[in-house]
Amino acid sequence: MTAALLRVQGLTKAFGAHRAVDGISFDLAPGEILALIGPNGAGKTTSFNMINGQLRADAGSVLYDGQAVLGRSPHAIARMGVGRSFQVAASFSSLSVCENVQMAFIAHHRQIYRFWTRAGSRWAEQSRALLAQVGLAGEAERICRELAYGDVKRLELAMALAGEPRLLLMDEPTAGMAPGERQELMALVCRLAQARNMAVLFTEHSMDVVFAHARRIIVMAGGRIVANGPPEAVRADPQVQRVYFGHAEAAS
Repeated sequence: MTAALLRVQGLTKAFGAHRAVDGISFDLAPGEILALIGPNGAGKTTSFNMINGQLRADAGSVLYDGQAVLGRSPHAIARMGVGRSFQVAASFSSLSVCENVQMAFIAHHRQIYRFWTRAGSRWAEQSRALLAQVGLAGEAERICRELAYGDVKRLELAMALAGEPRLLLMDEPTAGMAPGERQELMALVCRLAQARNMAVLFTEHSMDVVFAHARRIIVMAGGRIVANGPPEAVRADPQVQRVYFGHAEAAS
């Protein structure tokens, strides 16, 4: 059995008397694609943000490659090998596509950069190689604000990969995208994850994306995990259909 890359145990967070996350536990193996889903208020975003270091947990533990994560800053967690993409794409609109990826390399290697200078040739070759991997080789010199939204999301993926993550956290990666773009982006993520043996944990509201691309699905409701398994088992679970989909046909 492959050792867990990410191990979450008893993770808990309360806001006043309300337990947003109530002692959840799960593992994630290298190369695995895991979706964390649930209705609004289920606790998935709170869980995601505790794992990423954006929110302090009240109890529990998170181990990444055997190292404790809780209490570390998002930047420190990133330097451990955990990449992150956001629901709202975070890029520098006035820089070129290639320069955005160069900036990600510069930040990852903690090199000094001054915003009134250009990135020049630093990490240019590596940046172009990453852009080729995400299908943006022909857009390298374009100013980022000129990109279509789907291409901006591909750029954000390249920027996350500049940190050479072994674990990639993706918060609503296909938000705002057309159905065809959603499927293309997640298929790309799956191919890159397989090639790099990179684990992916993502939250997502689009069930077509989840069931097409996740290898395992965790369903949360009321701050707790109500299902954890392969898509076929989760789709057929009566409790999931009741608390998340509302009725059996909604999951089909």
